[in-house]
Amino acid sequence: MPTQYAIKDLERLSGIKAHTLRIWELRYGILKPERSCTNIRCYTSDDLKRILNISLLNNNGYKISKIATFLDDELIKHAQTILNKFVKESDQIDNLVLCMMEMDEQKFEGTICNCITHFGFENTMERIIFPFMRHVGSMWQIGIVNCAQEHFISQLIKQKIIVGIDSFCSEPAQNALTFVLYLPNKELHEMGLLYCKYLIKARGHKCLYLGQSVPLCDLKNISENITPDVIVTTFTTPIEDVSLENYITKLSSTFNHCKILVSGRLFFESSEVLTLPKNVILFESHEQFKNML
Repeated sequence: MPTQYAIKDLERLSGIKAHTLRIWELRYGILKPERSCTNIRCYTSDDLKRILNISLLNNNGYKISKIATFLDDELIKHAQTILNKFVKESDQIDNLVLCMMEMDEQKFEGTICNCITHFGFENTMERIIFPFMRHVGSMWQIGIVNCAQEHFISQLIKQKIIVGIDSFCSEPAQNALTFVLYLPNKELHEMGLLYCKYLIKARGHKCLYLGQSVPLCDLKNISENITPDVIVTTFTTPIEDVSLENYITKLSSTFNHCKILVSGRLFFESSEVLTLPKNVILFESHEQFKNML
């Protein structure tokens, strides 16, 4: 992580407007940034941690005039008291950001386990983990988080999902469907798909998880051994040598006997209007996916 942050970085990470931060600095002295040679405010990692705790307290009813009287130890203590109550899922997102900044695996693991205990596994994943990962993505784009840190956090979360999946040891339900989950060739972002596997197993269905970077020709070969009822895949990066619409059309015709559930930012961030075949259904959230199971 960078050793210095601009006030816009603090705004993005804490949700507190830069204008408000400036007012709080002048009126209450909550932060004392250094100045560059061009008189631009520069903030340290400790400043960022402090403002995240201030944001947490302020969002939970503490007035800034009261927060400003807290020493650092008191600020951390009051923030931890709120976090330990597990009242709001959103409070835990900033807590995970702090864990990541400190590269504290034990604290990160403990926070996730406690969230699962208080909110349940699915609420923790959908209301804490995935919003947190989107936040991490934004931090990576502006250079606050590097690739290694993002991978470190992602692997810890994947381990949690895998442990959750492994908890389902019972036989599939009598009316279970067979799902095949895969990512297209050179697609590596599998956390969302891995969670889909958890949801499928939790509802008693059969699941064949093929994982990352599966060429369409190899996917076709599995139909020689099994007949899936549903195929699930996601698209976050462009496919080489073929348009998304053409790929989906080919996938649909190859598996015209089954339902195909697709998701990913390529569908929702593109200005292009795609015409999907009848057996292809688009879902935007895991909540929508659960309703399709």
